[in-house]
Amino acid sequence: MSENFVAQLNAFFSYLRDKGKSENTVRNYTRTLMEFDRWLNENGGEFDRLTRLDVQQFINHLRENGNVPTTVKNKFACLCTYAHYIKRSDIVEDIRVPDVRPVHNIAPKSLERNERNRLLREVERDGNLRDIAMTYMLLMTGLRVSELVALDRDDVTMSERSGSVLVRNGKGNVSRKVPMFAEVRLHLRRYLEQRKDSEPALFLSNRGQRISVRAVQHTLAKYGVHPHELRHTFVRELVSKGIDISTVAELAGHRDINVTRRYSMPTESELERAIERAFS
Repeated sequence: MSENFVAQLNAFFSYLRDKGKSENTVRNYTRTLMEFDRWLNENGGEFDRLTRLDVQQFINHLRENGNVPTTVKNKFACLCTYAHYIKRSDIVEDIRVPDVRPVHNIAPKSLERNERNRLLREVERDGNLRDIAMTYMLLMTGLRVSELVALDRDDVTMSERSGSVLVRNGKGNVSRKVPMFAEVRLHLRRYLEQRKDSEPALFLSNRGQRISVRAVQHTLAKYGVHPHELRHTFVRELVSKGIDISTVAELAGHRDINVTRRYSMPTESELERAIERAFS
């Protein structure tokens, strides 16, 4: 790799981090752009002088060499982001990309036990009481991030042995009450005890105002996760423990129970492990 190419990548990745992209996304984009650069060098292209033809032929190359549609689409998304960054949207216009059919028989992406423990360990090590409380609440109540940021202190009820959070305006303006596990109560209590303000919002930004969805996303992105993954993990854990599907739907705020049933399907990682067991 040339020094100029490395400098371009570093500047691009600084831009991605400023936009709140996770380290996992940055790593994936690194691999894609390095793969694109190698292909350009082998096929007469130049990274400094990209054309629409370069992009289309690279996409064709990916398809012809066994990349599944989802992978091709993800790599194309990287190229689109880079094209936008260098103000060359013309090179990604009307590119033919294989369609990705929606998958209805695979559970939404959730965290496995080791990933969940890693997240909680890293958040606790950083020591920010607000971030610890938010992470535990998202993971162990399954709230949507929009529901979390809308909470007021009055929406939370806690005692030594029990506690719950009232979601007043969930999706579809449906309210629900979700019990809070002891670990959630512990960390939420610690956060609230160090608050000296009288703001009604349950979680505040660093500026002392109600925290935003974007701020929560940015906080979790530092640990390589998205709030939706924590919600998916909550639902997946309940379903995998054999909790009645209607109970899970009520806790998650699902109006359509078929949405909840998706979590009883295998995950992509479980399918991969099944193949490994069968042929190893």
